[in-house]
Amino acid sequence: MNQKGKILVVDDDRLVLATLTHGLSQAGYEVIDADNGDDAILLARQHKPELALLDIRMEGKSGFDVAAYLREYCQIPFMFLSAFADEATIKQVKALGALTYLVKPLDIQQIVPAVEAAFANRPNQQPPQAVATAAQPAAAPTAAPAAPAAVDPLTDTIALAVGIVMHRYSLTRRQALERLQQQARQEGCTTAALGERLINAQEVLAGLGSI
Repeated sequence: MNQKGKILVVDDDRLVLATLTHGLSQAGYEVIDADNGDDAILLARQHKPELALLDIRMEGKSGFDVAAYLREYCQIPFMFLSAFADEATIKQVKALGALTYLVKPLDIQQIVPAVEAAFANRPNQQPPQAVATAAQPAAAPTAAPAAPAAVDPLTDTIALAVGIVMHRYSLTRRQALERLQQQARQEGCTTAALGERLINAQEVLAGLGSI
């Protein structure tokens, strides 16, 4: 199987780590895993992954510490996986410039589309521009002038919906977006509204799998 890209997965829960590693490997990604922040930084420097999935609350270095290092010294984009969604956590997520933030518990079928979307966006945009969060990274001198001021990573509906369609039908990002837009036109609704329905349906299916 041709690997789609290299991902660093960091979580101090061994069961979660094993589940993510297996699921992403099955989806075609090369996965490097770590159960603590210190090892994560060493592995990132050694293997230079294209994306990192980070748990937030860990002993020693937190996911926030790892994210700050990846941004400043490795220029590696990242997303967070966490059981916490309080206001302070969300504020820190935005300040660090995460691609997205997924709240546990999560099924691998919910994570893969988000990963697909992150990788699909990389050829056209550098990671700091793709993030488009409240905080402006220090080293982003070539930011596109047309980029809006801020996009909440928790409500980037169309990107997540595109990722779901890409994963479900093995399409490119452009093909998946065109299919979404075509379906939206046929139903007489916006692409965002259709994407919201698709994401909700995905969450329902994931919930059925855990019953």
